[in-house]
Amino acid sequence: MHKTTNHRTPAAIVARLIVLVKPMLPIMVAAIVMGVAGHFCATFITIFGGFAILTAAGLQSPLPAVGTAFGCILVFALLRGVLRYAEQASNHYIAFRLLALIRDKVFGALRRLTPAKLEGRDRGDLISLITADIEALEVFYAHTISPVCIAVLWAAGMAAFTAHWHILPALALLAGYLLVGAALPVWSAKRGQAVAREYRQALADTNSYVLESLRGLRDTLQYQDTAARAVGITAHSETLGAKQTALKYREGLIVAVTNTLILFTTLAVLGVSLWLYQRGELAAQGVLVCTLTALSSFGPVVALANLGAGLTQVFASADRVLALLDEAPVTPEVTDGENTPFAGAEVRGVSFGYGGEQVLREISLTIPEKKIVGITGRSGSGKSTLLRLLMRFWDVQTGSIRFGAEDIRRVNTAALRAQESLVTQETELFADTIGNNIRIAKRDAAQEEVEAACKKAALDDFIRSLPKGYDTPVGELGGTLSGGERQRIGVARAFLHDAPFLLLDEPTSNLDSLNEGIILRAVRAECKDRTVLLVSHRKSTMAAADVSFSVESGRVS
Repeated sequence: MHKTTNHRTPAAIVARLIVLVKPMLPIMVAAIVMGVAGHFCATFITIFGGFAILTAAGLQSPLPAVGTAFGCILVFALLRGVLRYAEQASNHYIAFRLLALIRDKVFGALRRLTPAKLEGRDRGDLISLITADIEALEVFYAHTISPVCIAVLWAAGMAAFTAHWHILPALALLAGYLLVGAALPVWSAKRGQAVAREYRQALADTNSYVLESLRGLRDTLQYQDTAARAVGITAHSETLGAKQTALKYREGLIVAVTNTLILFTTLAVLGVSLWLYQRGELAAQGVLVCTLTALSSFGPVVALANLGAGLTQVFASADRVLALLDEAPVTPEVTDGENTPFAGAEVRGVSFGYGGEQVLREISLTIPEKKIVGITGRSGSGKSTLLRLLMRFWDVQTGSIRFGAEDIRRVNTAALRAQESLVTQETELFADTIGNNIRIAKRDAAQEEVEAACKKAALDDFIRSLPKGYDTPVGELGGTLSGGERQRIGVARAFLHDAPFLLLDEPTSNLDSLNEGIILRAVRAECKDRTVLLVSHRKSTMAAADVSFSVESGRVS
């Protein structure tokens, strides 16, 4: 992810996140009702205990006997447990469903941004966003929306209950609720936003560095550079630890301030109640009930106070997630264009560059249908860039590309992808079997189709020599295979996809001359009814082309 300083406000983030709750509003309302009822039971367990004391002391009490009070305590305790479980189950059901939805949206955004916006992106940072940042949103959906509503309703209800005895203790209690549940979270959130963002970024940077170190472990060991990498990991860990310490300090400060405010509120309610008792405006049972209410009713409000520190991390994570979701692709997906069938392609006066460097300069060439067209040139001359423009990974800056009879920018993206197959120098493999990695090109392919594609790619004999054959796991990123074997899997995918336009970017760069010859013969034999654009710097590869062009310094000759 590119780091950005254009951060969203907490209000804007909340507005974006809360919209997703709408389909689950009935469950959320049920959770709020159960939460209020559960806290009512918890508080009145203490109040019933106070009534029991009044009854035992022979003072005026709403309950006729101590046994009645203990019976009420037992019933309310059981109800409290059931209601608490149901509330938490509902909140977490909502949270986990919404986290799954957000992950789906994030993967959709990654597909939309691929490949132009993701080239050069920090993979570790993206992994941190998909895992840790999205997981942090669980706090918002499971521990924020419902608790905030519960706390508001609860504070109003308990203030009204206390006002039944006298308005002054109720006002003192309400002031405590507002300080702990509103003023304190807002204050802590504002002061902790920057630290939380720095912590999330430090976590992402550490993940990236560790991932990079693991992938390069072989070279690090070979060249005895482990000490330098260890120093780097230590530095990242220390930075992350410092940010985490700053966060924990703020969380500890919030807890201390919260407990202090609750203590002062309870003392204020007790003091006001005793003053009213001395004036004859409040009975002894009123003093006891008001004080017990203050002691036992801060649970929902304390949850809001504790949210202040936690929400700073939630908002920092949500800001990173929303930044990805809102990022516009370089080439917007076309859905209202034409499903143009491939009938050759034409590049007309195309210029293109990125990073301030001009790569292609007013190039023009025709790619006739059902021909093998070769493009040769030195590394960095723009050959691979031309292929990506034909795939519409980027849009041309000047000129145009015709796909059949239509400008490529007017062809529906799905139709374009279905009619093109690209084989790059580096084949991406997943931690799955060889067969399933090839089936990426055609998920419903029969085993016979997969084997036929592998035979064309000079891969079938190698696969059959393995103990598990096509069910052999390739390991993470295909680590158990050689570069040539991975490249042949990429070629097999292209054969299986069976698109009318095949784009091969250095398809034999990791192959020996024998396997190169086998694949090139397969290309000529199997692609008689297809158009092939073959990019290579090898003269032996170019020999398979019907017509060839040379790209030098961004120009075609």
